[in-house]
Amino acid sequence: MSASVTPEPASGCPIHHAASGQAAGCPMHVSAGAAEFDPFGDSYQQDPPEYVRWAREQEPVFYSPKLGYWVVTRYDDIKAIFRDNQTFSPSIALEKITPTGPEANDVLASYGYAMNRTLVNEDEPAHMPRRRALMEPFTPEALKHHEPMVRRLTREYVDRFINDGRADLVDQMLWEVPLTVALHFLGVPEEDMDLLRKYSIAHTVNTWGRPKPEEQVAVAHAVGNFWQLAGKILDKMRQDPDQPGWMQYGIRKQREVPDVVTDSYLHSMMMAGIVAAHETTANASANAMKLLLQHPDAWRDICEDPSLIPNAVEECLRHNGSVAAWRRLVTRDTQIAGVPMAAGSKLLIVSSSANHDERHFSDADLFDIRRENASDQLTFGYGSHQCMGKNLARMEMQIFLEEFTRRLPHMRLAEQAFSYVPNTSFRGPEHVWVEWDPSQNPERRQPDILSVRHPVRIGEPSTHAIARTLVVERAEAASQGVLMVTLVSPDGKDLPRWSPGAHLDVECGDTGLSRQYSLCGDPNDAGRLRIAVLRESEGRGGSAWMHDHVTPGARLRVRGPRNHFRLDEETRRAIFIAGGIGITPVSAMARRAQGLGIDYELHYSGRSRACMALLPELVALHGDRLHVYASDEGRRNDFAALLAEPDAQTQVYACGPERMLDALKQACAHWPDDTLRVEHFHSTLGTLDPAKEHAFEAELKDSGLVITVAADQTLLTALRAANIDVQSDCEEGLCGSCEVRVLAGDIDHRDVVLTRAEREANGQMMSCCSRAKGKRIVLEL
Repeated sequence: MSASVTPEPASGCPIHHAASGQAAGCPMHVSAGAAEFDPFGDSYQQDPPEYVRWAREQEPVFYSPKLGYWVVTRYDDIKAIFRDNQTFSPSIALEKITPTGPEANDVLASYGYAMNRTLVNEDEPAHMPRRRALMEPFTPEALKHHEPMVRRLTREYVDRFINDGRADLVDQMLWEVPLTVALHFLGVPEEDMDLLRKYSIAHTVNTWGRPKPEEQVAVAHAVGNFWQLAGKILDKMRQDPDQPGWMQYGIRKQREVPDVVTDSYLHSMMMAGIVAAHETTANASANAMKLLLQHPDAWRDICEDPSLIPNAVEECLRHNGSVAAWRRLVTRDTQIAGVPMAAGSKLLIVSSSANHDERHFSDADLFDIRRENASDQLTFGYGSHQCMGKNLARMEMQIFLEEFTRRLPHMRLAEQAFSYVPNTSFRGPEHVWVEWDPSQNPERRQPDILSVRHPVRIGEPSTHAIARTLVVERAEAASQGVLMVTLVSPDGKDLPRWSPGAHLDVECGDTGLSRQYSLCGDPNDAGRLRIAVLRESEGRGGSAWMHDHVTPGARLRVRGPRNHFRLDEETRRAIFIAGGIGITPVSAMARRAQGLGIDYELHYSGRSRACMALLPELVALHGDRLHVYASDEGRRNDFAALLAEPDAQTQVYACGPERMLDALKQACAHWPDDTLRVEHFHSTLGTLDPAKEHAFEAELKDSGLVITVAADQTLLTALRAANIDVQSDCEEGLCGSCEVRVLAGDIDHRDVVLTRAEREANGQMMSCCSRAKGKRIVLEL
């Protein structure tokens, strides 16, 4: 089936069966929503995810007669399409979505326009060799050199309007600074900026828009001039190829691999690179400022706490990114979400809709700058065709937000209607008018504010960057040596929902220490979070700081809740075992089991009743189901007797000292695999010793790369150096946030997160600590 043939009005079917000779994958009818779908209309331009909500919920894959494309709207389907660039070719990504007429085509030909394949729309086997050859300048290490230039430009442009009290952020900064950065990065001279801006818009309209017939000729002249200018700039670069810049890097690479980096390829990349490096960042920055100022609480939070900016950028890219959709061509008969798809079908994959899919992002329409999986967004694409410039864009957006929040925290949106250049794929408001009172500019009272700089994270933000400030409502002794801390939101709003077994990461003031504490309150209480902290005399200082500094009214920065110790709510029976402060997660699990009607028993061991936290509460709540073992009373839990008879219907959950957990593992050895689920307090990792390790290769199946992990390097570090996004937090094998999928190769598991069965299945690993047993592993990245 060719998805671009003329509709049959009689049946409503978009395919002329007689003309196509087949009906495979063709819908028997077109729904009302599909028939009306128009990506050039204002509703799509204003809010693409909302415009296709009906499809995401009811018809995730549909045919658009107006467009001649199949439209895909859900996260998993779109990520699968990005993952398989053999079945779903990127070759039409830059194809004109609205064919131009003969007059406009003649104009383009008169300029010698010969746009070739680029990294965006090139198939294998040509694509990956070129991508590998040209990738190095995009790595985080290489991008660091551009940070001072981005900061200087940002400061200069804000200086121009800081005292005006009103500005159009797009016209006066957010268009020109990314363009200048793009030109610097590419190695292009800064002359003709206004001309390049005009040409860039024309290229977007020419490729992704729907210019009217009378507009097509003017657009064609602009695109033709753009093409010729790109060629002239490239010729100038060839005269001095040792200058800095990505294009000069490409010219030098051409000497090494002339068959890979060709003349025509460099010419096309020069033109496409200006658009790609500039326009998407300019639009993303404008979208972000509009979105943040529309959410005053979020704007206030990043003004007060700049460490939130990296994740705020990620959430802006997810919630309102600059790339609304991409295109793919089906190369063989296949299915998408059960819908037959014939070879030759064209796809519009609405990545902005995927970023609002409730199946992947909880409360997807909520703008939450602390969202833990915000960086799962597909705005940059995914896999071997993921945007190489993603981290340059992230850097620019972080610096813009840092400058605005420091210098204009009192800025607000002016009354206005937002307009967009009509097209399917690139979106950003043409203007963002803001207002403020110049007399309130912080630098008038505090000139040294301009000297403060916050570190920019080049790459996907770590979950270290997702902190919220909570207020200590109560801090009281829960038993000897145990401090019970109750936390609430400063503004009285509900706190994030959590499930039994979850923990918080708490920052211990300015010490640089961060410690994990399990939640032990009632998960149904949305207004409070409760943790219990044991003072550990032999600890690393975190618990001592908590006991010495946490008082009612104090403010603590926390991350989470996060859960890698979950209760299986389908289990028939549960045995809960806690030792000492290990009662904290186990108490919440037992409370939940009681609420669900699960048959359970709770076993709690400690040195004495006086040092056993939560004991009165547990007695009142669990009655005879609670068994207490106080050492000073001569009672010890006999694990061998308790677990003598294995039961496939029972799960055992335990948290406590490592010695207790080791004994439990032995007592459960004859039980079915993974009967025992445990939560560890401490990592068992030591310092990486290169003399005892070996280097290995990691093949990244989705990205088409093979990276080497040196003996003195973690997999996580090697992935980030190769520009691959992987989240992390503890980096001690405790939290599970850096998990990656393993497709092949034996893993040396060193974390304390995975169960025995999960390790034996060999389908996942923690990239911060675990390694390959052999010389090579294959990962789903």
